[in-house]
Amino acid sequence: MCAERLWYILVAVLLGLVMGLAGSQMFAAAFVAQLAVMGVLLMRGLTGFCPSVMIFRQFLPPCEGEK
Repeated sequence: MCAERLWYILVAVLLGLVMGLAGSQMFAAAFVAQLAVMGVLLMRGLTGFCPSVMIFRQFLPPCEGEK
């Protein structure tokens, strides 16, 4: 397991949480969680920087070395 893969798994879990919250009629919580995911994705897409990936790289190797 590498840092970037763990980050993608975390994003998928959070999006599943948003779907679960919306399905449970908890629209306000789903909106806030979705807004947080969108903010992180925009930050990583526009700047290439993501604080959570930097944290994951402290205890997991980066994926660049894997083939």
